[in-house]
Amino acid sequence: MAGGFQRGKRSRTPKLEARGILESVEREGPFKEWLGMPDLYRYTLIVEGQTYSYQTEDAELPVAAGDRVVFRYKQTKAGNWVDRNSLGVAIDPSSYQPD
Repeated sequence: MAGGFQRGKRSRTPKLEARGILESVEREGPFKEWLGMPDLYRYTLIVEGQTYSYQTEDAELPVAAGDRVVFRYKQTKAGNWVDRNSLGVAIDPSSYQPD
């Protein structure tokens, strides 16, 4: 059978990407979902006036308020959820000065 492989008729929803200035960060937790699972922290991030939720095992984020950030997310009925391990500082190529 030649050609591309397709899983069913439904196409996958493309990941949404956001970038902008991180205006504020609030942390909740730690929460223990079930026995044996590591503690989880829930963060509420405000980026360019939009609210996003992020859940991770990390007690500290690699970004702080005032940073220019970039991440992937999905929209759900419960709000915008940032994809695990996609949150980082956005690098502006025009400001990058190699040594």
